[in-house]
Amino acid sequence: MDNKRVVLASRPAGWVSEDNFRLEAAPLPKPAEGEVLVKNLWLSLDPYMRGRMSDAKSYVKGVDIGEVMVGQTVGEVVESRNERFKQGDHVLTQLGWQLFGSTKEATPVDGTRAPLSYYLGCLGMPGMTAYFGLKEIGQPKAGETLVVSAASGAVGSVVGQLAKSWGARAVGIAGGREKCDYVRRSLGFDACVDYKAGNLYRDLKEACPKGVDVLFENVGGEILDTLLRLMNPFSRIVICGLIAEYNATEPYGYKNLRSVLVNRIRMQGMIVFDWRQRYGEALKALGAMHAQGKLKYRESVLEGLENAPRGLISLLKGGNFGKQLVKLA
Repeated sequence: MDNKRVVLASRPAGWVSEDNFRLEAAPLPKPAEGEVLVKNLWLSLDPYMRGRMSDAKSYVKGVDIGEVMVGQTVGEVVESRNERFKQGDHVLTQLGWQLFGSTKEATPVDGTRAPLSYYLGCLGMPGMTAYFGLKEIGQPKAGETLVVSAASGAVGSVVGQLAKSWGARAVGIAGGREKCDYVRRSLGFDACVDYKAGNLYRDLKEACPKGVDVLFENVGGEILDTLLRLMNPFSRIVICGLIAEYNATEPYGYKNLRSVLVNRIRMQGMIVFDWRQRYGEALKALGAMHAQGKLKYRESVLEGLENAPRGLISLLKGGNFGKQLVKLA
């Protein structure tokens, strides 16, 4: 039996294309002592992957040409040389864009408590990103107004629901009426602004009559620049992602940074790995919300490893609706 994997064939200049990837066959890995061989069932696609395709300096090393694309996976142990795991166990790993992989770094997950794919979304890295970014940096108080961009996505949808559960008013930003309706009606946000409607500042001002106390920013560019005009004194901005800028060949020219000074805004970037010692805390909180039916969640699913490049390109263009996944088996 052979393994199949997607490797980085070339670095993109501007927008990612399918030509930047290559699907190839490879020998089935053999687990070393202390490792498990895992058959991947689900692959997570996330915006950070665009940064890993670059060789620019970042918080982690980029993917080398010819190397398997990075990504979280949930899979099943098919062979174990690690006493912590047995054949048939389900695990969360960082095995990337391939059907099989061997690793020492595996975390057990319980498919009886939630669907396995959820451990790549609302109960996984995106959910934990929302939890720690909001709790530790955004710190919304009861009655305050929170705005989150990419509100129908894997991180943004959890941010708004957490903010509501903590007593804040939640306003989302999403692209298109269908996504905005979902954010309001299914996720329970107080309002949602369609950035594609062409009236971003006016619509945000109407949705936030008392200004913005917390901004959870996933998009950057025009959206962040516009919101800087609406931030309240001593407000907080969580910079989680800048997806609008990842494929740009020239940096976005911000016009409203003066607001940070005038309003004494605290703006901080976040990488979820900084809280890895507390992942259990987040999983317990999010798991309890899920068990109580208080954590709504939606997935976009493509089937087949060969479709992962197309899925990432769509994600970077806002084509996904909810968490973007690839079903591998």
